[in-house]
Amino acid sequence: MKKRIAVIHRDKCHSDQCGDYLCAKLCPVNRTGGDCIVKGESVPKPIIDEMLCTGCGICQNRCPFGAIEIINLPDTLDKPPVHRYGENMFQLFSLPTPLFGQVTGILGRNGIGKSTALKVMAGLLKPNLGKWDKDVDFKDVINYFKGTETQKFLERLNKGEIKLSYKPQQVDLIPKQFNGTVKELLIKVDENNQLDKIVKELQLQNFMDTDVSKVSGGELQRVAIAATVLKKSNLFLFDEPTSYLDIKQRVNISKFTRSLTNEHTAVMVIEHDLIILDYITDLLNIMYGQESAYGIVSGLKSSREGINSFLEGYLKEENVRFRSGAIKFEASQDKIKGKKVRLISWTNLVKQLGNFKLEAEAGELNKNEVIGILGENGIGKTSFIKVLAGLIKPDQGVIDGGIKVAYKPQYLETDSEILVAEFLKEAISKFDMQLIRPLEIEKLTTKRLNELSGGELQKVSIIHCLSQDAQLFLLDEPSAYLDVEQRLLISKVIKNLANERDLTVLVVDHDLMFIDYISERLIVFSGEPARNGLLQGPFSMEAGMNKFLEMLDITLRRDPHSHRPRINKLGSVKDREQRQAGKMYYN
Repeated sequence: MKKRIAVIHRDKCHSDQCGDYLCAKLCPVNRTGGDCIVKGESVPKPIIDEMLCTGCGICQNRCPFGAIEIINLPDTLDKPPVHRYGENMFQLFSLPTPLFGQVTGILGRNGIGKSTALKVMAGLLKPNLGKWDKDVDFKDVINYFKGTETQKFLERLNKGEIKLSYKPQQVDLIPKQFNGTVKELLIKVDENNQLDKIVKELQLQNFMDTDVSKVSGGELQRVAIAATVLKKSNLFLFDEPTSYLDIKQRVNISKFTRSLTNEHTAVMVIEHDLIILDYITDLLNIMYGQESAYGIVSGLKSSREGINSFLEGYLKEENVRFRSGAIKFEASQDKIKGKKVRLISWTNLVKQLGNFKLEAEAGELNKNEVIGILGENGIGKTSFIKVLAGLIKPDQGVIDGGIKVAYKPQYLETDSEILVAEFLKEAISKFDMQLIRPLEIEKLTTKRLNELSGGELQKVSIIHCLSQDAQLFLLDEPSAYLDVEQRLLISKVIKNLANERDLTVLVVDHDLMFIDYISERLIVFSGEPARNGLLQGPFSMEAGMNKFLEMLDITLRRDPHSHRPRINKLGSVKDREQRQAGKMYYN
């Protein structure tokens, strides 16, 4: 088996703008009469012969658009890929393993094949065993996994003994595929006659008669989950089931998902919120590799062991290091700095927005600190951010500040054709080492804003906000669309920048681990969604988390190995001990 692959990112390749196939002209094998890099016949892109490629790296280094990657594969790979999208395109090695009676998670970076693996499992993508130009018999795929649990699974799938139901990642596509109300959609897919039960469990009652095109992202996510479980299936596949949901909804969805399993039913989940992934799953497959190039599925581990291995960046059983360093957590009391200087304060703010009323008790922010904001959807978090940004004027109360504010909104949509390099001109010239390089933005600079993926646009928007000349930075849901590594990297970048430039950063987010990792203090919202919201704080991390976790009715402990926060099982010894001690949040 070849140990080197060549990947050409076709969206980046512009062979007509580089001097007519510059890579082919520079290739040493071509210059000695070989045909290592040739012009494609069906598309105007180069094709690299991986058997002739010597791995010199000249084409990769000299391509002006960064469209070529020559990659040496790990020595542990002894089989061809399960699937390859085409010549010089992404390839997936192995598949995750569902086990009946269990919830199995898939954890890994964006762009390394998690969704591809789930599509193969769901029968939406026929695996080709790397032979993209041939029709591969499914029996050959079964034989590929001979002697493994995956072989047994595929045999049962082939016999029709396993019926799958799949919730895709992009729930925002549902309105484009279906016209009608939520109720009409769910009636159409209800094969078990359980519509009323599922509607109640997923709290869909208030918008059943709403047109699918009019529901919010969080509502649409729960509709997609309902549609998935209403089908007659014994294997449920959920691709990112908690995006758009607040923390309370994430915990409820976790409990609901776990309730689906029994000895005849299995569940598989892709999830980037580590606290929820840990809470929802029994077992874990880690996926590693290189973004948009190849992905490898590890063997099954317990959820605790798997997440700790992922944070460590090392798989002991496979003897594979897939990240240069470990991601470490610190107790929040370690984050406390020296004497604080007040930056901005507010007193008894009130704002009426239609039927919704926002109130904020007296509070203040200091220079050089990162403050997390926690609360349900529709409870006024974004409205408060907009008040501080000067986009909304309060009806009552006083804001004492007079400072410059930079704001990254929650929803990122752009039709702009401006290049990333132009949009981030200020950041590139002033904050190359602090923002551009750590977040690997160089490879995006030749793209237009309207060509970016959700995760790419999120990173670019965060950088654009942080590069502005301001004292207070407001980030609304910066973890959305980002994978686990990107979330923790972003938090590290934000904290470093706050320290270096003496900045104050307010972060609204629903990922509890992200908030725990980034914050020094907390603002907590309570109230009734869409009716009223009360802001209290900022509190210390311990006081703020205790207050918020009491509302959620969960307790958090710290893993003794990685120090990451974990949700205690309701009624467990640890859960009871912490509740009795009044410590919902354990430092």
